[in-house]
Amino acid sequence: MKLLFIADPLSSFKIYKDTTFAMMREAQRRGHTLAVCEPQHLMWQRGSKVSARVCDIQLTGDPVQWYRAQPDRTAALVEFDAVLMRKDPPFDSEYFYATHLLEQAERDGAQVFNKPRALRDHPEKLAIMEFPEFIGPTLVTRDPEDIRRFHGEHQDIILKPLDGMGGMGIFRVGPDGLNLGSITETLNRHGAQSVMVQKFLPEIIEGDKRVLIIGGKPVPFCLARIPQGSEVRGNLAAGGKGVARPLSPRDWEIGNALGPVLQERGLLLAGVDVIGDCVTEINVTSPTCFQEIFDQTGYDVAAAFVAALEAAAA
Repeated sequence: MKLLFIADPLSSFKIYKDTTFAMMREAQRRGHTLAVCEPQHLMWQRGSKVSARVCDIQLTGDPVQWYRAQPDRTAALVEFDAVLMRKDPPFDSEYFYATHLLEQAERDGAQVFNKPRALRDHPEKLAIMEFPEFIGPTLVTRDPEDIRRFHGEHQDIILKPLDGMGGMGIFRVGPDGLNLGSITETLNRHGAQSVMVQKFLPEIIEGDKRVLIIGGKPVPFCLARIPQGSEVRGNLAAGGKGVARPLSPRDWEIGNALGPVLQERGLLLAGVDVIGDCVTEINVTSPTCFQEIFDQTGYDVAAAFVAALEAAAA
């Protein structure tokens, strides 16, 4: 297959842990060809198919000069057997517009994974509210009075922006309510933006588990991202320690329940975040942790993903 990866600049990749790189490496091992572009390279001109300025690459196996690149060329997205949208958040207006261009590419005949409409219609934090049986007490609001009432009921809470990533903008407020007003003003920008508020889950000390769903089925190992020191966030980007573990019975229950729903919506790959027994986020833009799980358990997540991609694109 001819594959196009829409991603961040290759110069930003940390290939020892990058999931998109793991996908590329496995795809090349299976004989597929690789091309890359960034979202800003997408183009749609009147009367033409959606195209992009792409670069064909070949992985070298060298940890420093890890790819060889051909000169840039312009290609219609429909010329590829599969287009993989792997741009990291934030999900800003440009990401939003990119999903529209990719949806038009689908109308041209391209196959895009994850489906652009699913990316656009599946906000990663809000998506959990559809599954109340799997989440803890959660509130989404702009109103500081709602937040104060939620804190009064649950005492120990987490506040986070709806568009954050990597643990950005996450705050914990304990029973004393210290700085709740200031934190609320910072996150909701005096009522201009919505905030997610959740009851603090003390099981975070055992890790914020990333349960990967590929082709509607859970990967049998998760990566528990464990906060370090006095930090409340387990995110790897915030210094959390990643420890791979077999799925617990509850993890299997969650994965088996959510997997078919996500697959039906065109989400070939999703990352469900679980603290204790509760889902806290459903990541669909560019879920990670492939290499950490493989390095610690030997389970080849990238091979499972490319196999699912081959089946979906056939």
